Amino acid sequence: MDKVVPVLLVLTGIIHLLPVAGVLGGKRLAALYGISLNDPNTEILMRHRASLFGLLGLFLVYAAFQPSLHVLGIVAGLVSVVSFIAIAWSVGGYNRAVRKVVVVDVIACIALVAAGAIHVFTASQF
Repeated sequence: MDKVVPVLLVLTGIIHLLPVAGVLGGKRLAALYGISLNDPNTEILMRHRASLFGLLGLFLVYAAFQPSLHVLGIVAGLVSVVSFIAIAWSVGGYNRAVRKVVVVDVIACIALVAAGAIHVFTASQF
């Protein structure tokens, strides 16, 4: 049971690392999200977003191997995925590529909630 939380954090970390390819440019972002980036300001913001996802993804993977960081990793991951899901659902009208991101974030959310529950359950055993 003590290996489940790290595995779920690594899984969530990998999910957050997938969009890092967007740092490479607008064409990669367009492929990831099915959008056109004709405005340089939007490209700058999206590329920066990709770099932040990289930082969060690396932190989640690191936290998986540092038991003292499990709770922080779970909370950080949940803030990321829940906020994206909430924004996507509140705005609506998103394309297929963004729908895939929503689905993957729902999976990540389930993994993180499970990790949190397992962490609380195992901590209460002591």
